[in-house]
Parts: sequence; structure tokens; C-alpha cells
Amino acid sequence: MKGRYLGISCLALILALLCTATSAADDEAGSGQKELLRISTTTSLYDTLLLDEMETIFEEMYDVDVRTVSGGTGIAIERAEKGDADLILVHDVVRERKFIEVGYGLSRTCFAYNYFIIVGPEDDPAGIKGMTVSEAMETIMEKGMEKPAQIKFVSRGDDSGTHAREKLLWDSAGIGYDEVPSSGSWYVEAGQGMGPTLLMTNEMEGYTLCDTSTFLAYQGDLDLVPLIEEGDVLLNVYAAIPVNPAVYPDVNCEMATNFVNYLVSDDGQDLIAEYGTDTYGQPLFSPARGKCDLIGCSGDECALPLAERACSLASA
Repeated sequence: MKGRYLGISCLALILALLCTATSAADDEAGSGQKELLRISTTTSLYDTLLLDEMETIFEEMYDVDVRTVSGGTGIAIERAEKGDADLILVHDVVRERKFIEVGYGLSRTCFAYNYFIIVGPEDDPAGIKGMTVSEAMETIMEKGMEKPAQIKFVSRGDDSGTHAREKLLWDSAGIGYDEVPSSGSWYVEAGQGMGPTLLMTNEMEGYTLCDTSTFLAYQGDLDLVPLIEEGDVLLNVYAAIPVNPAVYPDVNCEMATNFVNYLVSDDGQDLIAEYGTDTYGQPLFSPARGKCDLIGCSGDECALPLAERACSLASA
């Protein structure tokens, strides 16, 4: 019996040593895990691959793991409101400011801009080329209702920043958006990101609203051409907003602030100013640096670094 107990004791000791070794290995692996930064973003920054290049540089600078979810401004804000993001990069100023006002966002920093355009078939069956934005929207609807088989407008229909701007354009044309989706088969809701929406529009030989950056990135796969490119209402500004740690204490506010500060740094702004030139012959975005008043981002929203103590002050 004594030998049996000795055998059991030895077995217990071996198991204990194995458990200790496994635990130590787990602890070592855990300590080796990189800090995480979760970004929710609009599709244009993602589809053009600008964000991929920025992420690579930032990860090397801070030895951090950046994980990005793209789904449009609406989805980006929704994720942040649930505490599933540390930082959002979006382009809908009305919702951005509301996001901050209700307490979810820490601050709004403009870092880039481009423009919206209305694209369509080169033969322009609705005849909108040369019109104002409002005239073009009204004409597309009128001609689309008359000839829905020939003239279609493809909407993102996904609560994105582009979809929000489309609604604004209908309103500026004196057409309540509530009546548009149900006005006939000429109006098609894609329910997808900008890239897939452009491809769908191309297949249908229709019209759509898109940002210049995504259009340039997809232009090689499209027969569509820009038809409406002028108008103050087409300005498209991108802003970065860290999630407020006073609402979600576990968010990585410090690293989100570091990313914002990289976006508005000389290196970040230079990258934005040059990105796409080698491939497309022109940059896909314009940096906000030096253009804050022009794009309506003066004061605290200008392309300026956030204070180091911004996160601690917010959570105090």
C-alpha cells in the first residue's frame, strides 16, 4: 500500500509540474500579446487601401495590433455606441457632432477630404451633364419614373455617410426623401459598400452618388463617367473621433489618440497628400492641413494633435 501511495504522490507531483509549466507558458504568451486598437471606419478609406498603409506604419511605430471593421459611417457609429470600437473614422458631420454631444465621442478631428460626384453612363440618358446638383437629382427622378427600364439610380441604401449625403441632395432638390424609395423601380437600393454599389450601377447602366476616391480606385472596372462634379454640397470631409472613456472605461483611448495624432502629423498628412498618385496619376484624398477653414473644420476640429491628457481628463 505504501508503494501505491508513493506512486500516486509522484504522479500528482508530475501533473502539478506540468500544470505549472503550462501556466507559465500561457502567461508568457499572454504577456507577449500586442496592445489592441479597434477602428471602425467608412468604406472609402478601407476600399482605397489608404487605411491599410497607415495601419502598417502605425503598428510599427507603436508595436500595436490595429484591427479595422469597415461598414460605412452608420455601422461605424453603431459599433462605437456599443463599446466595440476605440476610434471611428467617418464622414457625416451631423451624426459626428451628435455622437460627441450625447457623450460617446471624445472629440472630432478633421484629417482629410475629397468630393462626392454623380456618375452615370457616358451617353447620359437622363441628360444631366452640365446641370446643378439639385437639377440633376430632380431630372434623374423625373426621367427615371418615365422610363424606369432605361434610367435607374442606385443608392447605397445602407445608412452610410454617402447615403446620408444622398438624402441631403434629394432635400436640396425639394424632394422629400421619404417619397423617393417607393416612387418606382427606377430607384434601386444596393445595401452595400461604395465599391459593390459602383459595380452594380455599372451593370445596370445607371446613376449613383459616390466619392471621388472610391471611383478612381474602381475606375478600371467601370464604364461609368463623372457627370456632376461641382457644388459646395459635394464637399466630403473625413474626421477621426476617439470613443469617450468616461462612457466605456475599457476603450484604448490613449492609442486612439496616438492614431489621431499620427493622422494629422506631417508624415500622416504627407501620406494622404501623395496616396494614389503613382497608381492613378492623382491623389485619392486631400489632407486637411492648411485647409481647415475651407472645409469647415476650424477651431478645435482642425487638423491639430490631441492633448496627451485628453483621455485622462475625459474619464476623470
